[in-house]
Amino acid sequence: SCSSSTTIAISGNNTITLSSLSDGTYADCTITVSKTISTENSEKKLSGSLTITSFTIETSSTPLIAEVTAVTSPDNDTTPNYTFSSTTTGTITYGGSCTSVTTSANVDNNTITFSTLSSGNYSNCTIKVTDSAGNESNTLTITTFTVLPDGLIAYYPFDGNANAKIGTLNGTVSGATLSTGRNNESNTAYSFDGVDDYIEIGSGMLSGDGEFSILIWINTSSPSGRILTQRDRSGYNGEYMVDLLSDGKIKFSTYRDSYKWRVTSSSALNDGNWHHLAFVQQDNGGKMYLNGSLDQTDNSNGKVNLLSTIKTYLGYDNRNSGAYYTGKVDDLKIYNRALSASEIQTLFYTSD
Repeated sequence: SCSSSTTIAISGNNTITLSSLSDGTYADCTITVSKTISTENSEKKLSGSLTITSFTIETSSTPLIAEVTAVTSPDNDTTPNYTFSSTTTGTITYGGSCTSVTTSANVDNNTITFSTLSSGNYSNCTIKVTDSAGNESNTLTITTFTVLPDGLIAYYPFDGNANAKIGTLNGTVSGATLSTGRNNESNTAYSFDGVDDYIEIGSGMLSGDGEFSILIWINTSSPSGRILTQRDRSGYNGEYMVDLLSDGKIKFSTYRDSYKWRVTSSSALNDGNWHHLAFVQQDNGGKMYLNGSLDQTDNSNGKVNLLSTIKTYLGYDNRNSGAYYTGKVDDLKIYNRALSASEIQTLFYTSD
């Protein structure tokens, strides 16, 4: 596989330069020197060969790696996949909070599965590849991603539609329009006009008297309206509602034959800014969190037993056929367990 422009050998040591070679290992290169001796009556050709010791050409000393497919975010997958490309084979080194049992990289795309991660925001994860010659690649910083707490049964990011990203009950939009969301991105929230706009979600979102957590972002300047409800048109058969009161405060009420736990925010929230609300049923009552911090607790009347046959509505009260909400909503999450204070705070600060 080797050649050279040098074609003459002299007695003693000879240095030659091989013609350009591609990257790779060369084990079949030989050199042959020959000479013809002439006499008066004959010619004799003498020759000798040697095999060049195997050698490797590697023109790039710095392997390159790059992100191909980021981790899906936010998501409740605690062992997410990640894909990156590499220009060399080698050993993978992980940095930050992420690890994997995959320790070898191949040329082209590589998909790895991260070892089990706790819920939270991951912004410090890195990958590096070292080839067989000891050359280290660039350090690839993995795009920040969020692992949601377990127990998430419904998630509505409202990114372009009212479909459930997690869960099976898609929302049906009636009048409400896509708007700028809490991250100041277009078409990532829904706006309600307070006249006839609402979003209807099917029955069975929450049922029974077990633990639950409801988290939602709101933005309003209105004095009143029903933001989120799971209420039937007749009777008081196990329900809840998130109510914007005339003084701008938020009230969360539960009812089954009589009022169960209910809480009212300590401050008005109709200031035209985005606010994060979390309502948690646990033990013998419930709690309300405002912008990641505990705001109110009520254990005086016990837990509510919700019915599975009642639909969920955003921006509207099905029982009263009105009480329409004026404002925006974003990022609705519903869990079938009681989130801890630290989990709610983490979601407030980090969830997409």
